[in-house]
Amino acid sequence: MGSPGSANGRRGEYVRIPEEVEVAVKGEADAATAVKAAASAECPRVLRWRAIRWWAKIAVLGIFLAGAGAAAVVFLGPLVIKKVVAPILYWESTTFSRPAIALICFGAIALFPSVLLPSSPFMWLAGMTFGYLYGFLIIQAGMSIGMSLPYFIGSAFHCRIHRWLEKWPKKAAFVRLAGEGDWHHQFRAVALLRISPFPYIVFNYASVATNVKYCPYIAGSMAGTIHETFLAIYSGKLLQSLAVATSKGSFLSVDQIIYNGIGFTIAAASTAAITIYAKKALQKLQAEEEIF
Repeated sequence: MGSPGSANGRRGEYVRIPEEVEVAVKGEADAATAVKAAASAECPRVLRWRAIRWWAKIAVLGIFLAGAGAAAVVFLGPLVIKKVVAPILYWESTTFSRPAIALICFGAIALFPSVLLPSSPFMWLAGMTFGYLYGFLIIQAGMSIGMSLPYFIGSAFHCRIHRWLEKWPKKAAFVRLAGEGDWHHQFRAVALLRISPFPYIVFNYASVATNVKYCPYIAGSMAGTIHETFLAIYSGKLLQSLAVATSKGSFLSVDQIIYNGIGFTIAAASTAAITIYAKKALQKLQAEEEIF
């Protein structure tokens, strides 16, 4: 047995690691660093290819849907217009006067959203009968009431609507953005929600579950539905031109097809672009709220 002094001396000494072990450990560390560097270099490339594949799938799906829609329009469109749209337009024009049609459209657009019924057909009818200027005024006046009535009616069921929204926390998070901040923030959030794919009729009542004030609510709602109003009027005018051509036993001329095709493409592309912008803006707004 060694002396206590020699034992203490050994404990104070450092253990020397052999050079082979140091080289092996250093080699493994260098290899791990190289793998991480290669992975980080490939990561943008992988993400880029994933984005390309995603957009390619979207493009293929869009082409397929466009082809299916074109086939439906070519083969089923004339039949539906001849058997359904044209008789309705003839009955409407021979039965009601223009003031009566205006009152019917206004009343339906104002009252139907309160009972969760769609009012789009009456927007088309207003576009067919009164065109862009008067049709726009009738539709906007009706929509102002159609968005106000659910706001005041839903106030009596605030707690019940709040519990109903809790079943969909992701959608509820977007809806609650309308009740945050000052007047300008609420106006912007409501306008973006109106432009986004969030259901129009549902938001009329869901907005009550937030702290949004009526003035920014109605102002943002009116601003956010302008594009929808013009699209509805355009759709009505297009249906009317198709119905008139079909009732005469013919179809649209080449010039009319080109004109309407270009108009429909621009309207659809604009609506899609505005919707995408609104969705991204809402996500950005939500991220800002989470930060602060």
